Amino acid sequence: MEKRAVMPSCWIRQTPTEMRPMRTGVVAAVAAACGIGGTEPGARRVLVGSRGLWDLVSVCDSLLHMNLDESKGVSGTPSNNGSFGDVDVVTINGRRRRQDSDKKYWEAGGNCNVAIAASRLGLDCFAIGHLGNEVYGKFLLGVLNDEGIRMVQMSDNADAANNSIASNETLLCWVLVDPLQRHGFCSRADFSKEPAFHWMKQLSTEVKVAIKKSKVLFCNGYGFDDLSPELLLSAVECAVEAGTAVFFDPGPRGRSLSTGTPEEQRAFYHFLRMSDVLLLTSDEAESLTGIGNPILAGQELLKRGIRTKWVIVKIGPRGSILISKSSIACAPAFKANVIDTVGCGDSFVAPIAYGFMNKMPLVNTLAIANAVGAATAMGCGAGRNVATLDKVTDIMRSSNLNVDNEFWTDLLEKNVDAHEIEFLSNDVVIGKRNQLKHVSFNKVASDLLPRFKFPQLEEKVLS
Repeated sequence: MEKRAVMPSCWIRQTPTEMRPMRTGVVAAVAAACGIGGTEPGARRVLVGSRGLWDLVSVCDSLLHMNLDESKGVSGTPSNNGSFGDVDVVTINGRRRRQDSDKKYWEAGGNCNVAIAASRLGLDCFAIGHLGNEVYGKFLLGVLNDEGIRMVQMSDNADAANNSIASNETLLCWVLVDPLQRHGFCSRADFSKEPAFHWMKQLSTEVKVAIKKSKVLFCNGYGFDDLSPELLLSAVECAVEAGTAVFFDPGPRGRSLSTGTPEEQRAFYHFLRMSDVLLLTSDEAESLTGIGNPILAGQELLKRGIRTKWVIVKIGPRGSILISKSSIACAPAFKANVIDTVGCGDSFVAPIAYGFMNKMPLVNTLAIANAVGAATAMGCGAGRNVATLDKVTDIMRSSNLNVDNEFWTDLLEKNVDAHEIEFLSNDVVIGKRNQLKHVSFNKVASDLLPRFKFPQLEEKVLS
């Protein structure tokens, strides 16, 4: 079966006296990792696992929740026949904190968010990365196992034995949150010129098998803080050779990577060219292209790509846009009581992968992705607190789209080169272009409900 792979993290949240990034690109509008704590502003979190520790997520077409048992190779151990069994999504783990008494502040983060969200959508997942054998690694492994996600170690025991104890420890990331819910992230990777796990020189056999058996390989820009550019490139090449789709979200690290070391630039632009799906915020798309219009910026990235099929631009509370070579889909965000935006961008990736794998209509894919992102924002922190189906159901049931008429009218009436533009709406007319096609939210919801088994919503929409 086909699969998807991602990389995880673990974080610690702490009340800051001053909110400042520890390095360029560390403060993000849509955070790449997550943590938990109290619901009050200024809580402290510890995220276990790498902040980006690149994400390998393996996703299968079939929707089955794994039962982690010995026959399927729990914690990345192959089953008796040497295979990993049937898997949908794979992720890589992250960071943790120091005192056992503070476990209430510990949480999985980074690409663990992607894997957990994907697993809750019914995709079968495993995580690829590095976990130490200390309490933090065991904590994160337990979180993944509880979510039905298997772990595949990036390195073998021989590699680990040749390095210091500190360099083998599970990577921890501190999440700083101010009263306005703005986030800053800090880990030991912020104080080193080398990636946290620079000693990893090649993909293990188990990792190669995981990538080749996957349908989607996901990586984000924070992966460059954890793994060497050469190792990341080898993962991309492995995926391309196997026909596995590559998803890449450069995140806030994109700006510094584009002007980084020659090795970083080479790997970064290779990701942009060879990825099947790119995910960026509107600011990140403008930074890479110099184009302020998010649709035109997405089309420019599409032209530059070799394998690129979709470019998805996230525009915060206004929604998201999906640009393909033949069409454009636009979906306003849902109105939600936002408590914490950490993990929203990560959880947003999971339904995009689901839609891509299952060849869902573009606007349907954006609708469920927006709902998952909104459901995550309504909780505090990510990891185990990312969207649940119950929360997504409530949001879909509300059909409460946050339509910024002025923004969408101005954007869609500009000279956009597309065969067709689909716009998700509650029958509010936006723009006057002939190629603009309004898609009823009720119609989209009725299409999505049977897939995710939301009986209450299905009954309401279909009636």
